[in-house]
Amino acid sequence: MKSHLGPVTRLNAAMHAGFFLLLAASVARFVAGHGLSGATPLILVLTGALALVYVAGILSWDMIDRWRPVWLTAVIAVWLALVVAAPSFAWCAVPLFFVCLQMLRPRVMVAVVVLLTAATILAQLRIASGFDPSLVLAPVAVALMATMTFLQLDSDRRKLGEAVKALLGARVDLAQSQRLAGMMKERERLAREIHDSLAQGLSSMRMLLQAAERSWDTDPELAKAHVSRAVEAAGDNLAEARRFVRGLGSPRLDAGDLAETLKELAEQIMFAAMHQVRFETSGDPYPLPPAVEAALLRVAQGALANVSEHAKATKAAVTLTYLADKVVLDIRDDGVGFDPASTRASGDRGNGMRMIGERLAELGGEMVVESAPGEGTALAVAVPTREIR
Repeated sequence: MKSHLGPVTRLNAAMHAGFFLLLAASVARFVAGHGLSGATPLILVLTGALALVYVAGILSWDMIDRWRPVWLTAVIAVWLALVVAAPSFAWCAVPLFFVCLQMLRPRVMVAVVVLLTAATILAQLRIASGFDPSLVLAPVAVALMATMTFLQLDSDRRKLGEAVKALLGARVDLAQSQRLAGMMKERERLAREIHDSLAQGLSSMRMLLQAAERSWDTDPELAKAHVSRAVEAAGDNLAEARRFVRGLGSPRLDAGDLAETLKELAEQIMFAAMHQVRFETSGDPYPLPPAVEAALLRVAQGALANVSEHAKATKAAVTLTYLADKVVLDIRDDGVGFDPASTRASGDRGNGMRMIGERLAELGGEMVVESAPGEGTALAVAVPTREIR
């Protein structure tokens, strides 16, 4: 049985203290009864040897398992020599019961406990003036109680370990269940999004093409009109799919360079819309936390998508400014503009601005939008960096 109780536990401390108290009481009793002559010097030497061996075991309690039986054998051997020379040392067996119980396997433990109990009984009978049943029954009772108490404690410890293991397993299962529930909820959301956008668009295209097929021979002009509308629907659906993918994709920074990534993003989006774009940085760049970089990139994605799809702009400018206590992203265009006060949450720009505001709020940032019909749009977002640098 491998020990699971170290010298710092209260039970171990009590048993070790009890051993030394019983040892001191036994040597004091012997010296008081026999003086310092005769066998007393030998008893004192054996007592000192037993104390030193026991202390050595306490100080090296975490010794390799195969050496513990050697140490315990040495302790018991010295104790037996003391009991043979002075039976009054027999009651030191009580704390030794505890040591044996926690260090030895069950079969070996029982054999050693029987040996200690027998030695205690024989020692008590040697110094008794006559036979007294209590001299036999008392050591047996003490050994039995100590053994059963330890076995019960060991059983409770093992059950507690199993309960803790089961609890940890339950926590893992709960975490997995929550993760799966989150995945299922996200899948349901994506299913609704796909159904309401992409699937509806594809259904419209199918109906238009079927109508064109039915009128292909009888009314070619009408069939061409259906095909043209299907082409327009395909373009709208493709744009919707791209917006959908942009909303799902995680922002990716090239080699961790936010400025370079924003520049490439601006050029890519604006080139596709045949606009002119100017990107520039201001201030001395410094590293930003990933959350801040991702938020700024998301803001830029949404804002530039609005410029490309709604602003009808010919020019745009993106500026990333590093200040001492914050980083600022400005996006300006010369498009048709809009009235920020009249933008509804159900509109594309309303949703975009709302999501930008929510993302910035998580980082303690702020957003300012300046626009008016026919006067273009200027968007400025600022994220504090003093506390996170």
